[in-house]
Amino acid sequence: MKPARNALLLNIVLLAGVVALSGLSLVWGETRIMVWQALADILAGRHGAGAIIVEQLRLPRALLAIMVGGTLGLSGAVLQGYLRNPLADPGILGVSGGAALGAVSVFYTGLMQVSIMALPLGGLAGALCAVVVLMGLVGRGGTLVLLLAGAALSSFAAALTALVLNLVPSPYASFEIMHWLMGSLTDRTFTHVWICLPGVVCGTLLMLSAGRALDALTLGEDVAESLGFRLHGVWGVQTRIVLGAALSVGSCVAVSGAIGFVGLVVPHLLRPLTGYQPSRLLVPSALGGSLLLLGADMVVRVVSVGTELQLGVLTALVGAPVFFARVIMLKRTGS
Repeated sequence: MKPARNALLLNIVLLAGVVALSGLSLVWGETRIMVWQALADILAGRHGAGAIIVEQLRLPRALLAIMVGGTLGLSGAVLQGYLRNPLADPGILGVSGGAALGAVSVFYTGLMQVSIMALPLGGLAGALCAVVVLMGLVGRGGTLVLLLAGAALSSFAAALTALVLNLVPSPYASFEIMHWLMGSLTDRTFTHVWICLPGVVCGTLLMLSAGRALDALTLGEDVAESLGFRLHGVWGVQTRIVLGAALSVGSCVAVSGAIGFVGLVVPHLLRPLTGYQPSRLLVPSALGGSLLLLGADMVVRVVSVGTELQLGVLTALVGAPVFFARVIMLKRTGS
């Protein structure tokens, strides 16, 4: 029972951290406001300055940080557990590249001039196309087929994205594309939240449903199947994991751009605290990802380098050294 108690305590601590940082993110900003008064104005239908700042700027940004960070952390833990590979992360499926390609195509075709929502919708369309291609390539194949299909799809999407960048006629459009690809939650609204929410909810439920199967897979695929877990097929474990990760990550990339290292680093940091049991790592990884992205987003608001630092750049700057330190520690301990 001790590992279960430790996992519960870890979830409570992480949840408390997410709630605390969520509250701070509503207070934190260039303009000082009375948050409680602003929330009261929102509930009463009044449109004061504080209510507008919270409702249209800070609250959607905080909610997206929770959803995007939680999705990346959860999908990283699920993929690492399923592939039995600690280097697996959400980008391995190629869906992030598909979402990026869809968004870049919106810039290239000039659809951004039609509607501001063309960008996230284009990213979402690219992600869904990538999901269809990935599922068609994998079929009833195993983990090796999944890895190869994901690598091929990711490389192809990256090549097409580079082609669009090469052909785009306007330097300003090239700048906008690169700016978006670095990842950010700036100027996001509740419309972006509603675009992201369905894919995140469906994908999260699909990934969480595979928790017990991930525990069985630590003993090998044959043992897992002998215990009654259907790994392949129309509604097998692999299908649920791939579809869930693709839907949720694709929806997040469509509204936030590419944000790296969260899905790779967070499960690594939390795995020793969960007794190395994959199913117990899922919820802490989601909460830890939300906590990390909330904190990172608060930092980019106050770090001034002439322009707001992109969120994806900060997570890479923080995540890479943490991962290097983890690798060095594993090398020294041999475990």
